[in-house]
Amino acid sequence: MAENYTVAILGATGAVGTQMRQCLEEDFPVGKLKLLASARSAGRAVEFRGEEVLIEEAVPEAFAGCDIVLGAVEDDLAAELLPEAVRRGATVVDNSHAFRMDPKVPLVVPEINAGDIAWHQGIISNPNCATIIGLVPTWPLHRLAGVTRMIVSTYQAASGAGVPGMRALEAEIAAMGRGEELPAPSAFAAQLASNLIPQIGGEKFAGYTSEEMKLQDEGRKIMHLPELRVSCTCVRVPVLRSHSESITLEFERAVSLEEIRRALAEAPGVRLVDDLAAEDAHDRFPMPVDTSDQDLIWVGRVRRDLSNPDEARGVSFWCCGDQIRKGAATNAVQIAKLLCK
Repeated sequence: MAENYTVAILGATGAVGTQMRQCLEEDFPVGKLKLLASARSAGRAVEFRGEEVLIEEAVPEAFAGCDIVLGAVEDDLAAELLPEAVRRGATVVDNSHAFRMDPKVPLVVPEINAGDIAWHQGIISNPNCATIIGLVPTWPLHRLAGVTRMIVSTYQAASGAGVPGMRALEAEIAAMGRGEELPAPSAFAAQLASNLIPQIGGEKFAGYTSEEMKLQDEGRKIMHLPELRVSCTCVRVPVLRSHSESITLEFERAVSLEEIRRALAEAPGVRLVDDLAAEDAHDRFPMPVDTSDQDLIWVGRVRRDLSNPDEARGVSFWCCGDQIRKGAATNAVQIAKLLCK
């Protein structure tokens, strides 16, 4: 990637937009960076590679001259502004849900379906964070034995609700530490500190929430498996950053645990941490405290699904990954790198 690119981040002041800027700073040929946000943030200076970049108001004219635009705003704003970026010659990688299920828009996890980038028409979608974290380790096992069914429970950190979610959890923990009354819930439906909230998103289908249906709908599109069966329960947990998932897979054919572990150990984007006999808990299994602020999906607790009548065709495992990095910003920047190639 010898050429330098003009890159814009739409939603540059949010949690994902800020992480996108950091990922670009780490490893991307940026010639010029444009940071776009609301009018109230315009004019504020942000440092990028030792220089100050002024935040600009997010208006259609701001996309002029951009090669790549990374989107990190809500669905309605993405739907309004990102087509304007395409009309001005940019290629968009969008983190919102606005375009994910559009049949004309590729939905991409680079470790799985990087080839789909080739048929984009100006916009490429980033999947939901829980979808990315769950599918990165599922994909090598599908290639090994053919996944037909997934049963998933997600344990999603406050970071999934952006900066407001993290601030709300921090405020509740601080109030508890001081013995004060907790602030009224703002980012979540109820208190999150010392609690679990078994609903993320509104009801979508047959008692499943919108967040829960994303794993099935997006998973089918990304893995090109239109008949994939998925049952998902999404839970918000009092963890600041890094989502966790408990996943059970059913396969088309029998496969040994040794083959499964080898496939996970060799898979791009995956780190296998699976030793219940290890003296240090950090070497036994993945935990959010270890998987935050890095880009791999850690996998452990690999074992047979004892409820499957044919045990050799089922496996259960636990995985963790940083929601803001690989679950959002890093995945988008990986796609942008592929565009440059």
